[in-house]
Amino acid sequence: MAVLMGTKDGAAYIGEQLESLALQSWPRVDLWVSDDGSSDATTAIVETWRPRWNKGSLTLLQGPRRGFAANFRSMIVDPRIEADYYAFCDQDDIWEPDRLESGIRWMEGEDMETPLLFCSRTATISQTGVPVGHSPLFRRPPSFRNALVQSIAGGNTMLFNRAARDLLAKASARSEFVSHDWWAYLIVTAAGGKVRYEPRPLVRYRQHAANLVGANVSWKARLSRLGRLFKGQFATWTDSNLRGLAVNRDLIARDAALCLRLFIRARKGNVFRRFGLLSKSGVYRQTFMGTLGLYVAFLWRRI
Repeated sequence: MAVLMGTKDGAAYIGEQLESLALQSWPRVDLWVSDDGSSDATTAIVETWRPRWNKGSLTLLQGPRRGFAANFRSMIVDPRIEADYYAFCDQDDIWEPDRLESGIRWMEGEDMETPLLFCSRTATISQTGVPVGHSPLFRRPPSFRNALVQSIAGGNTMLFNRAARDLLAKASARSEFVSHDWWAYLIVTAAGGKVRYEPRPLVRYRQHAANLVGANVSWKARLSRLGRLFKGQFATWTDSNLRGLAVNRDLIARDAALCLRLFIRARKGNVFRRFGLLSKSGVYRQTFMGTLGLYVAFLWRRI
């Protein structure tokens, strides 16, 4: 089991996260920490854990210093990181003790030749660890038709098998991406892999001013996301995802390729053509209001 942790100026909280990793019920955990140029005590704290990390190896890497997505990408493609299972990890969360074991037990009942991705809800906590709420509970099945327009879970909840890692490494070597979580969901489903969304929160996500992506747990947060949608930010992200898929055509399953062609065509032409092709593609978001917002965004060419 390899845990891929991205760090940058995380000294305030990383000790608590490392403690929760050490308390994982899964016995063997090789921890890989890629530091993206911290100016605080982050790396010093990680080094103090090295002699007492008794679950496996602990390796500190120098990140590319080009942002969180590039930092995680550097670990995804790193051939030195070898394991049967992999998990993304943020520096300031707290993991439930069975966070790793829950995902691995599910995978053990599946075909390990298939790319497998496990993810879950999160329980949001304040800077001081006080419970704040939960991420939305999604009930529709994970799929490529959903992944084209929505990332359903944070990377901090994701665990994947070797087949998924090999797939992600190949795709990521060809293309950069906006966010490692959305990219993982997109590529695994595009290639015909299987995704398990666990409704039980397995990660306590710490919400604070330095977070790069906020938790979607309040109406204020959801309105903020809606604002980004209508400013065209989601369209920019979609453009990036589509460029990444374009250079990985050989990895995409036939059904996903058909959906992708319809979706690309739906972004062009007059409004009736766009709506017709979007409906035919079967693309959806997880909630009724989310899907309604998707159609409105298409009307205004904001996705």
